Amino acid sequence: MFFSEARPRTWEASPSEHKKWVEVFKACDEDNKGYLSREDFKVAVVMLFGYKPSKVEADSVMSSVNPKTSGILLEEFLSIIRKKKEVQLYRNEIRHIFTAFDRHYRGYLTLEDFKKAFRQVAPKLSERTILDVFREVDQDSDGLVSFKDFEYAMKYGQNEA
Repeated sequence: MFFSEARPRTWEASPSEHKKWVEVFKACDEDNKGYLSREDFKVAVVMLFGYKPSKVEADSVMSSVNPKTSGILLEEFLSIIRKKKEVQLYRNEIRHIFTAFDRHYRGYLTLEDFKKAFRQVAPKLSERTILDVFREVDQDSDGLVSFKDFEYAMKYGQNEA
C-alpha cells in the first residue's frame, strides 16, 4: 500500500570508486589468473565493505559463476560489488528515514511517532490512513514498529488491490 513505491534506485559508481574496485580485484587476484577464487572474493569484500561474507553469500556468488572460468571475472565482480553497494546505500537511506521518525531514539516507532511524522510530511492524510499504514508496517502486530518491520515495509510493501 503506502510504501510500495519505495524501491532501490539504480546507482552508478563514480570513476574513482570504479577504479578502486578494479584495484581491489587486481590486488586479490593472486597469480594474475584473471579471476577471483572464492577466497579471493572474500578478501575483496573485506577490503571494500569491512566484513567477511558468510558461507551462504559466498556460495550464492560462486554458484552464479560460469564453470568454464573457475572464478569471478572482473566484469562479474564489478556487477556484484555495484549491487552490494546499491543495497548498502538503500539500507542506509531506510535507516535515515526510520531515525527521522524515531525522535526519541528508542529503536522502535509507536503509533504516536507515526502520527507526528505524517502531520509534518502529509498534513492532509486522514487519521484512519495513518493507522492503516502503521498496522501494515507493524509486521508482528505488537503495537511497535522496529527497524526490521520498517525496512521490510520499505522493501516489500504490497500494492493496494
